[in-house]
Amino acid sequence: MTLHLSILLWLPAAAGLLGLFAGRAARWVTLAGALLALAFSIALIADFDTSAKGLQYVTDQTWIAQLGIHYKLGVDGLNLFLLVLTTLLFAASVLWSGLDRVERPGQFFFWLGLAETAVLGALLAQDLALFVVFFDLMLIPFFFLTGSWGGPGRVPAVLKLVIYTLVGSLLMLTAAIATAVLAPGQGTTFVLSELAHRTLGTGSQEWIFLCFAAAFLVKMPAFPLHGWMPDGYRAMPMPVLAVFSGVLSKVAAYGFLRIALPLFPQAAAHYQELLLLIALATILYGSVLAFTTTNTRLILGYSSMAQLGFITLGIFALRPEGAQGAVIQAVNHGLVVAPAFFICALLAARAGGSEDLRDMGGIAARAPVLAALFLIVALANLAMPGSSNFVGEFLILLGVFNAKIVISIVAFTGVVLASVYTLRLFIRSMHNRVGPNVVSRDITVSDGLVLVPLVAVILAFALYPQLALHKGEATITRSIQPAAQAAAQPQIAATP
Repeated sequence: MTLHLSILLWLPAAAGLLGLFAGRAARWVTLAGALLALAFSIALIADFDTSAKGLQYVTDQTWIAQLGIHYKLGVDGLNLFLLVLTTLLFAASVLWSGLDRVERPGQFFFWLGLAETAVLGALLAQDLALFVVFFDLMLIPFFFLTGSWGGPGRVPAVLKLVIYTLVGSLLMLTAAIATAVLAPGQGTTFVLSELAHRTLGTGSQEWIFLCFAAAFLVKMPAFPLHGWMPDGYRAMPMPVLAVFSGVLSKVAAYGFLRIALPLFPQAAAHYQELLLLIALATILYGSVLAFTTTNTRLILGYSSMAQLGFITLGIFALRPEGAQGAVIQAVNHGLVVAPAFFICALLAARAGGSEDLRDMGGIAARAPVLAALFLIVALANLAMPGSSNFVGEFLILLGVFNAKIVISIVAFTGVVLASVYTLRLFIRSMHNRVGPNVVSRDITVSDGLVLVPLVAVILAFALYPQLALHKGEATITRSIQPAAQAAAQPQIAATP
């Protein structure tokens, strides 16, 4: 079965472009494109050959011959489920937005379709220059979506977001060019598979790695490069925020596994402890702030920071189990945070428009379906045993325990804090006394069209997480192997 990845890549943008001229029908045109992309990504899972080594469904055309830049796309176990996550969450976001009255719908859904194509491009790109192009393109649609349709304070929030991410993007561009120019061998190339065999010197690896790491850590965001996050999360429209938090941060984590570790293994091993400490600080910082704020957006935002800290922790354990846990946790977090934002939007609508926990509460008995769905999402977020999140966090902590036992012991506190802030969010929004302006009503059929499929996927993934583990194991292990070997060399040399 031949699957042309260019169709998957450009379909959402093409649908958004058609929607630009479709007036109020733009939502349905864009939704059709998003659903077709989702069906295409599901077909990838069904057709994916686990026994095959390397990339599958490869598209490889020379783009700029003089610079050695290729339009190369491919799928392997590293990006397979992230592609499905992206198409699923964007389809839910388009449907969610389509159920509301959006001003200038043609433009709104065009930017949403372009955003999906940009994310898919970054995940599919197998050429370093192509990855940088799509990674930077991701920012542009969210700039317009937030600046034009965002809430109060959107202008300073967008400016702060652009400044932070632009600095990271410039560092990445510099690092990408340096990688291609400095890599030994005949001719210049940006193709990742070729660069992996052109090992740079240790000194060059170290500063280039730091440039890529800075760009990825800003996008996640990770402490202390998260300054844009509070204002940005407050200002973004909720459907846009759901995909931004659920998908874009995962592209940064994916970049570590696709680019940083395979191309700069000595630098990754050299800075392993630094990245582990940044990840640990992100877990603790995000968890504490999620517990102290009463704004539901920021609770989920700081919770996402903590979860990205766990994902970074698993990657830089430089152990197969830790990396597998990081990838499955990236998928888990996206599956959980998107419906969580949707539920918070529903609760705010029932609390007179307030997104403050202190104005919510007391509707669980009169909205049992909403309460039950929220409980499933909350239990998944706190990694209750039996959930797929538990599998991801367990593998991450196991990998870190085998690599750096002290860091793993401290990271265990993040699991405890996750239980505290997640249960606080659920109990105070659904139980306790009724807020002053709360209207108790259950979800509507249209709400269920968005929410129920997402919760069903959470349950399905909890019942069978082996699907992702099995299909991604070989590729993920190969991705971290050079850095793991580099990290093991000093220990081997020190052994008498």
